[in-house]
Amino acid sequence: AVLEVETDHGRELTAQEIYQRVNPSVVTVMVQLDDSVSVGTGVIFRADGYILTNYHVVSGGRDASVTLDSGRSYEAKYVAGDAENDLAVLKVDLTGLPAAAFGDSDALTVGDKVYAIGNPLGVELRGTPTDGIVSAINRDVWVDGRTMNLIQTNAALNTGNSGGPLINSSGQVIGINSAKLSSNYSNTTIEGLGFAIPITEAKAIINDLINFGYVTGKPQIGIGAADVSETQSRMYNIPVGVYVSAVYEGGAADQGGIKKGDVIIAVNGETIKTYEELNGIKNKFKAGDKITLTVTRGDQDLDIEIVLQEKKPTAD
Repeated sequence: AVLEVETDHGRELTAQEIYQRVNPSVVTVMVQLDDSVSVGTGVIFRADGYILTNYHVVSGGRDASVTLDSGRSYEAKYVAGDAENDLAVLKVDLTGLPAAAFGDSDALTVGDKVYAIGNPLGVELRGTPTDGIVSAINRDVWVDGRTMNLIQTNAALNTGNSGGPLINSSGQVIGINSAKLSSNYSNTTIEGLGFAIPITEAKAIINDLINFGYVTGKPQIGIGAADVSETQSRMYNIPVGVYVSAVYEGGAADQGGIKKGDVIIAVNGETIKTYEELNGIKNKFKAGDKITLTVTRGDQDLDIEIVLQEKKPTAD
């Protein structure tokens, strides 16, 4: 099973036509947590029962169900998910479902008309459409320790919209909405600020989740680390940077010659001061790529080349 993306956008549709075309592919996702229920939105991307949603909607859950546009509910199996990209795949044992058409999010421009369909604030308001424009493309947003490249829109997105489709004017899904990403900016009520994961980014992730159970090619260095602050730098007479507190046996850092106690001060010649900055640069590469870490060891600065390894999920 794969998520397929159409390159031809076709004619522009009215809001009514878009809702009639896409809403049958939108589902309500309900997941039983320990002491509550998580409610979100999902979108059918294959007629044989594959459904795309946000990872945070299903994270920590036990039993999941989806409710179709018809109002009928079915048990849903968790296939795989990825917390870093906030995407997950569910599967229902049905065929002949109305799968949505997916479009090329790279073709978007600022000002394009977009629509969202979802379940704002829960089940009672399921199937609610909202509209807006593309406010920005390729917007870098820092979320949970990594930078995500997102579509920004002013279409109204609220809790419950997470996992639902962002739709272009031709009725194609070009993004997966995430209320979590929007709430990352403020703990208070915000308006006109929504984010969606571009389908061009999501396609490879979803196909990996289906075929391998995890996202392939994610890079890792293989260290435990902590930031060295200005105060700690003066106190311990070491540079501001990333202190290596552990080197994992057989990892990229171990094989390259990084040692516990090293302080990483640059990556590929670019100065870094925090572990966040180190990860930001590392995540621009893939497993198998080479990067050069500049480390301070004693009174020496050393350039050490390492080959990034693939990050694989660990068994629970």
